[in-house]
Amino acid sequence: MAHRAWFCSVEVEKILTLTLTVFLLSPFVACNSEGDALYTLRRSLSDPDNVLQSWDPTLVNPCTWFHITCNQDNRVTRVDLGNSNLSGHLVPDLGKLKHLQYLELYKNNIQGTIPSELGNLESLISLDLYNNNLTGTIPPSLGKMKSLVFLRLNDNRLTGRIPRELSQISSLKVVDVSSNNLCGTIPTSGPFEHIPLSDFENNPRLEGPELQGLVAYDTNW
Repeated sequence: MAHRAWFCSVEVEKILTLTLTVFLLSPFVACNSEGDALYTLRRSLSDPDNVLQSWDPTLVNPCTWFHITCNQDNRVTRVDLGNSNLSGHLVPDLGKLKHLQYLELYKNNIQGTIPSELGNLESLISLDLYNNNLTGTIPPSLGKMKSLVFLRLNDNRLTGRIPRELSQISSLKVVDVSSNNLCGTIPTSGPFEHIPLSDFENNPRLEGPELQGLVAYDTNW
């Protein structure tokens, strides 16, 4: 009986030790996964000015990397790489940065499409991808970013319609999609009620604001 009690005590101690270890390590695992996601981005970009030189994947977390800001829990909250002479493409892994609030990649030469996985960034406040060479459509999944305030995608080569899912983001204050090749009509509901028409200009195939019930917005030319 005593032997069985001792055995149970040892097993309980092992379980408690394992649970505590997992609990203590979980922030480091999360930080490492964020570092992995950012390093995947680094590998997808050409960096002639070596602005990403400090992005060392062997470090415990990416919080000491230049152009990265973290919160007190060592979770990435900002990526500031605007006007950094970068080229290449964005990666779906960016959608793993669950605590990211600012993604600043404006005024580079980034090509390819906007990954739909960016819609997973529910803490994101600002998405600045303007003045690049992005193509493809604006992913409807961006409508899931319920904290978004600033969406600037102007001066790219984006096509397709403006996703109506964006009108469900009540926090949205700025939407600039000017100087692309968008089509359809300009939304007028939700936050779009207060977006100036100048933020939609220089889209030759984009029609004026939609008239509810009268103008179809799924125009494809």
